[in-house]
Amino acid sequence: RTSSTGSTSTTMSGCMGTGKPLISILMAVYEPRMDWLRQQLVSLNEQTYPNLRLYIRDDCSPTVPYEQIQSCVQECITRFSYTITRNEKNLGSNDTFELLTQEADGELFAYCDQDDVWLPEKLTVLQEAMERERAVLVCSDMYIIDGDGKQVADSITKVRRHHVFRSGTDLARGLLTSNFVTGCTMLIQSDAAKRAIPFCPYMVHDHYIALCCAAEGMVYSSPKKTICYRIHGGNQTGLVVGVADKASYGKERIEPMLARMQWLKDNFVCGAELEASIRDALLWAQARDRNWHHRGGSGTVWKYRKFSPLSSMGEIFLKYAPDGLFAKVMQWARRNRI
Repeated sequence: RTSSTGSTSTTMSGCMGTGKPLISILMAVYEPRMDWLRQQLVSLNEQTYPNLRLYIRDDCSPTVPYEQIQSCVQECITRFSYTITRNEKNLGSNDTFELLTQEADGELFAYCDQDDVWLPEKLTVLQEAMERERAVLVCSDMYIIDGDGKQVADSITKVRRHHVFRSGTDLARGLLTSNFVTGCTMLIQSDAAKRAIPFCPYMVHDHYIALCCAAEGMVYSSPKKTICYRIHGGNQTGLVVGVADKASYGKERIEPMLARMQWLKDNFVCGAELEASIRDALLWAQARDRNWHHRGGSGTVWKYRKFSPLSSMGEIFLKYAPDGLFAKVMQWARRNRI
């Protein structure tokens, strides 16, 4: 796939460690709040891991000057090399991370958001876990902070009740419909990340990369917290972001899943067992769409409820719910009560 990229790039040379694989940190930036970006960059600069390189792409921020972002990076990153580039036009986070994945060197990739804070030992912990577990991908738990940097939870599972970490070599089927890998805690073998290109347009980059890695081998979830994950303002968590009524539920929750499964069926190369699961998941997604629009399908939704028992059961009944009751259920979901 060809994407538009910027021509402006700045590189600073720094000292590289020896005896450890090179980890490239891939960071997408868009309209950053500069104090948060500075905190994140400082936390990268303070990593104890000795062999790092940073790749940054600004996704054509309309109001934050590129020169201001460049200056912040130059001031904060002093211990290793970096490259910073600006997209010629806004591409969105998925395509920006895809470009970063295409262009980066190094044996391992660590994906990075612009507003979190990494603990100093993050990359050391993850690289040692990857080596120990012989994993293709490792991820971790995290502390939760608010917009002011105050800790509000000591685990992502405290704010996302359905988030269950998993480790093993047979996790791909579960990752078709739900994700436990948070991209900003992810360390991945770079060749596996490059094989995932092109990213599925109907999955967030970390979810799709996790699926690709689970189809290849071991995915390991470390119980250690390696970052402070910032939840603030409008970045709501949960499965009903953007849902206001039944029509928007269909648009935000049902149609994207159907598009995802159709894309995976047509494009995802995998073994026969996972291929069969994708076909079943497509039948489930098609039935969910029919059910939600009162065109039958509830029996098939129930038959394949293994892909999401709560959604399957809820949708069979919620399509009949009065608008007030539906809104109440969505409110409970937003508050992490169901």
